[in-house]
Amino acid sequence: MSITLIIIAITISISAIAFKNRDLFLKFEFTPYLVFSNNEFYRFLSHALLHADWMHLLINMLVLWFFGEVTERYFEYYLGVKGVLYFVLLYIGGVVFATLPTYKKHKEDYSYHSVGASGAVSAVVMSSVIFNPLNDICLYGIICFPGILWAVIYLIYSYRMSKGSNDNINHDAHFWGAVFGIVFTIGAVPSSFLKFINQVLSVFI
Repeated sequence: MSITLIIIAITISISAIAFKNRDLFLKFEFTPYLVFSNNEFYRFLSHALLHADWMHLLINMLVLWFFGEVTERYFEYYLGVKGVLYFVLLYIGGVVFATLPTYKKHKEDYSYHSVGASGAVSAVVMSSVIFNPLNDICLYGIICFPGILWAVIYLIYSYRMSKGSNDNINHDAHFWGAVFGIVFTIGAVPSSFLKFINQVLSVFI
């Protein structure tokens, strides 16, 4: 079984339990104020095992399933047996790094809470785009464009929404998770950047 499927199985299981167990939900959710005041740093990781509802969970896990296994294979292709470890670091790093700006912004706001694996999923999607920027990504299975185009749109949208949105979505996590995915992939596999540039330039040459 791939690491992606293991992550999906664990996340679905914990999320499903937490939907019916309010105490577990409150214990695992990301509450910057409690991290700051009570040193509950485990929340940087545990919140990614929870989701707001079934739809939130379904979307994140479907996207992770679509992009996770192929990204795993890219890391294994370039790094051999160590590729699995790097994929795990990509996912966990995406979880933590994506919430750091949220922590800084809301650490004194006792009313702020967030859940979901969106930061990690964004990191995985962007990693796959670095490896194969011209691969089509289809929105709702209908609107298809090369991954690099969707990546640019996603980054711009998430950044703009993080500055003034009140829709209860943590756009900061989406944006910074995506940024982490790009930087981590290039750092772990430096040759991927040159290949990324060559693939993008091939469209214009």
